[in-house]
Amino acid sequence: MSDPKQAPVKVLITSGPTRQYLDPVRYLTNASSGRMGAALAEAVLGLGHEVVIVSGPVSVDYPKAAEVIEVITTDDMLRVAREVFPNCDGAIGAAAPCDYKPLHVSDQKLSKTGRPLQLDLVETPDVIAVLGESKRADQWVVGFALETDDRRFRATVKLQKKHCDLMVSNGPEAIDASDNHVELLDPVGTVLETISGNKKHVADRLIHQIHNRLILR
Repeated sequence: MSDPKQAPVKVLITSGPTRQYLDPVRYLTNASSGRMGAALAEAVLGLGHEVVIVSGPVSVDYPKAAEVIEVITTDDMLRVAREVFPNCDGAIGAAAPCDYKPLHVSDQKLSKTGRPLQLDLVETPDVIAVLGESKRADQWVVGFALETDDRRFRATVKLQKKHCDLMVSNGPEAIDASDNHVELLDPVGTVLETISGNKKHVADRLIHQIHNRLILR
C-alpha cells in the first residue's frame, strides 16, 4: 500500500539482455530473462510510484501499468535510457547488456568456409555508469553487479566506478532463473541486506530498501 504522505516518483528500470549482431541473422547475447526487472517494476508500482522499463528482447510479461520501451542493442538501451532518465527520480540497472560488440558487422550472412572465424570485439558503453555519472543531485542510481568470483569486492569497485548509490551483487545462477541470492551494498561496500528466494521476494526487499534509503531521503 502506498504512503499517502509520499508523493509518487518515477523510476527507470533497465531489464533483459541486449543483442549485438554479427551479420543479419546471428548475434551475441545472454540468457537474461527480464524476470528480475519485471519483479522490480511490480514492487515499485505496488508502492504507488511510476515505472518506465527500457527492455531488451524478452518473453516475460511486464506489468501493464508500466511504460515499456523496447530496444535491441546496448547502444539502443543507452540512447533511450539517456533520453528517459532526466525525467525520472532514479534508475535501477537490472538489465544484462552485452559488454562487447563486433568491430565489424557483415551486411550478408557469414558463410561456412571450413576455417576458423576470428571475431574482433570492442567494448559497448556502460549504461548504468553513464547514468550514474550524469545524475543530478536529486537523482539516484542503483546498479546490479553479476560476478563469478570476488563478488563483494568487485561489486564495491563497480559501485564506486559507476557512481551508484547502492549496488546489488549476484552471480551467474541468477540468469534465466526463478530464484536469486543477492547482497545489497552501500557506497562503502557494507552489506545492508542479504536476500534469498524467488525474484518477487528479492525485488520486494530491494525496493523496500531503495524506498527507505533513496526515495524517502
